[in-house]
Amino acid sequence: MYRHRFTCGTACEPAVPGKIVCVGRNYAAHAAELDNPVPEEPLLFIKPATAAVDIEEPIHLPVGRGDCHFEGELALLIGRQLSGANSADVPAAIAGLGLALDLTLRDLQTELKRAGHPWEKAKGFDGACPVSPFLKLDWLPDWDNLSFSLWLNDALRQRGKTGHMLTPMLDLVAYISGYFTLMPGDLVLTGTPAGVGTLHSGDRLAMQLEEDWLRIQTHVA
Repeated sequence: MYRHRFTCGTACEPAVPGKIVCVGRNYAAHAAELDNPVPEEPLLFIKPATAAVDIEEPIHLPVGRGDCHFEGELALLIGRQLSGANSADVPAAIAGLGLALDLTLRDLQTELKRAGHPWEKAKGFDGACPVSPFLKLDWLPDWDNLSFSLWLNDALRQRGKTGHMLTPMLDLVAYISGYFTLMPGDLVLTGTPAGVGTLHSGDRLAMQLEEDWLRIQTHVA
């Protein structure tokens, strides 16, 4: 069973997420690569807690459900309740900063979109959200100037900068709290940059936050 972890080894309570709130198309270049329109406001969806797994464990792809794409993202661990918050309220409520994968059954998602149906079957399956350990935030980062990268089999595939987000992170969390109360232990995934692609058995992935804040490696079983 997945449990939140801090990189420093201190206890993380609550140790399991209640929900994982995600945003689609928060980078214009990613919307363009999939030939999707850029939304006028954040496009939210939720993964269940059972989607979360330790990112450093082997990734198990669903069998017989078509292509599964990786989408690298910055992840926020919520430490205090937020409801109807404004952006200024958000930093004090973020307990940790980490990395995650929004695994997506792309063929199934395409079918669901064409039918006008929700995406959850394509994005909320068991194991659909591999999550890294979190940096414990006892300092305030420059939220609009963070970068992260993802490599697939040693080739750089994604590089995201928070300054390129259509909805900045603090504004995004405040927006989410206007629709869903965020509780301690919840996760917020903040969107993926361009460069997503299909995973195959044996693939190796590496992700990095800034130059040396956090580095993780994993592979597909």
